Amino acid sequence: MKVGDLIGSRKEVYSISEETSVHQAAQYLREKQVRTVGVVDASGKLAGVISQSDISDKVAAENKCPAWMKASDIMTRELVTVTTEKTLEECLRLMEQNSIFHLIVLNEREQFRGMLSISDILRVIASDEKARADLLESFIFPSR
Repeated sequence: MKVGDLIGSRKEVYSISEETSVHQAAQYLREKQVRTVGVVDASGKLAGVISQSDISDKVAAENKCPAWMKASDIMTRELVTVTTEKTLEECLRLMEQNSIFHLIVLNEREQFRGMLSISDILRVIASDEKARADLLESFIFPSR
């Protein structure tokens, strides 16, 4: 399976502006029930990502005020990206090599298409394993 197969049906790409306060970013993450969100610059181009870990490590742990900080102050700028043509196995390797839980997905024009999380991949693997187990069970215990 390829990244495009997995995220192709998504209707919304979650992102915030660089000017968004960290407090608003945290609220957005909670509202959308995601752990990471893209951060776009004034022209709409992806400039970085902000995660719950960024907020915890760079704001809360340092006792800084999230209302006075901007997303651009704490966002991660070194991005690991994949295209929609990458396989999920390649994505898992990239995540492992870079010790990350999310990948930035870009389309063929290198535009931000969304995020791929380890949870997304694990859901596919788990459903595939269940399908294999069900198939094996139907061979072992055929219905009469």
